Amino acid sequence: MRLLMGILAGGAQRIVLAGDPSLSRRPMARVANPLRDMGADVGLSAGGTPPVRLAGGNLRGIDYESPVASAQVKSAVLLAALQAEGSTSYREPSPSRDHTERMLRSFGVDVGRDVLRVEPTQLFGDKSINIPGDFSSASYLLTAAAIAPEGDVTVEGVGVNPTRTAFLDVLRAFGARVDVSKPVEQSGEPRADVRVRTGQRRPPVIEPDAIASCIDELPLVAVLAAVADGETEVRGASELRVKESDRIASIVAGLSGMGADIRALEDGFVVRGPSRLRGASVDSAGDHRIAMALAVAALAAEGETSISGWDSVSISYPGFEHDLSLITSG
Repeated sequence: MRLLMGILAGGAQRIVLAGDPSLSRRPMARVANPLRDMGADVGLSAGGTPPVRLAGGNLRGIDYESPVASAQVKSAVLLAALQAEGSTSYREPSPSRDHTERMLRSFGVDVGRDVLRVEPTQLFGDKSINIPGDFSSASYLLTAAAIAPEGDVTVEGVGVNPTRTAFLDVLRAFGARVDVSKPVEQSGEPRADVRVRTGQRRPPVIEPDAIASCIDELPLVAVLAAVADGETEVRGASELRVKESDRIASIVAGLSGMGADIRALEDGFVVRGPSRLRGASVDSAGDHRIAMALAVAALAAEGETSISGWDSVSISYPGFEHDLSLITSG
């Protein structure tokens, strides 16, 4: 929805963007504000959430400094900038995922580096794009290997964009053996085969400046921490509060229900391990990433685990249950 706001901001038509209940809770003002600065007419609900009412056209370039490191905000501004009069400059407090910049460069758009600058342009012709496997989806299988007694999983052709793979450093800190092989680059994106083998179960360490690069994998950090020998503290992750669910509350509730010693912080969580996890009935809060993280935790638990809201997994990984069963049945 956020990227569509940027794409549609340059059109003259009036558009209403709406979504399912989880999407309808997501904050959209962070995208609406720079688009308004560019001249788009953007309306939101009283809480700054969808539905989004958009009337675009006659955009102008701006010099924008984002208060948050968000690839979605950045991408919306860059996509709108292609349709604006005059150049647009974009800055953010720390690097966020750069898939959009890489894609634009592969189309021949001149995008700056440290300060992103985009000139209005027109894209000509067709282009064939080869999309690598999604690292965030692969991370669940890699975590399953790390916590298993004799785990060994290789995911082939997964994207290893350096703005996405900070979680590999978390797995290494946990003590897992991580190997990256056969690196290639296609359509501006690096990809490789990633192999993870059983870890030593040390408390995983995640540096504050890596939070934005592995924000989607933080529920898995909690799973690793629950089986690790020691204490893990994650801070600077308040963004988790405004995902498809409040992911801090959701992962704390789910792992607590399975016997983990975990407590919530305003911007993260503290976990004391190792915990003797047990099967339980847990709630994913309708959040696909929480559901998959709890499924991985269930592999280390004694007894059966039932996860409500499992249908949400199809949002990002429809084949997850099949793939997880493949690596656990072998």
